[in-house]
Amino acid sequence: MFSSDKTKSSKHKVVMLVDDNKIDNFVNEKVVINSKFTENVFVHTNAQSALEFLKNLETLRSDSAPSILPSYIFLDINMPISDGYYFLEEFNRLSDAITSKIKIVMLTSSLNPDDERKSISYKSVVSYLSKPLTADSLINMN
Repeated sequence: MFSSDKTKSSKHKVVMLVDDNKIDNFVNEKVVINSKFTENVFVHTNAQSALEFLKNLETLRSDSAPSILPSYIFLDINMPISDGYYFLEEFNRLSDAITSKIKIVMLTSSLNPDDERKSISYKSVVSYLSKPLTADSLINMN
């Protein structure tokens, strides 16, 4: 049984973490890799950097972008300068070729119920989870 766990392939080729907290990023990266949720994790410590990455993917040849396009983005709400809502607004301005292939999970320590209501009002947001990310929280994501 142990060896079959090691050979189990990942569900997703690439996911992205967007959080200003380096410790949260470290923990979340370990969780998504150790749970075999993904093969690769792109980590961004601010919304602007993550958006620039996605905008650059729009300019790549169409056969190159899918190999590095994240299927999920785990996004923090409360970040300095550009918060998660700024990211969501700018994300919606990207091409459908990018936005239609990415699911966003709000991953936050916010206890404000308005944050959850606002987050799930965006069509690209598929889930709202409290930090820390756990392997159990990834089980039902496809």
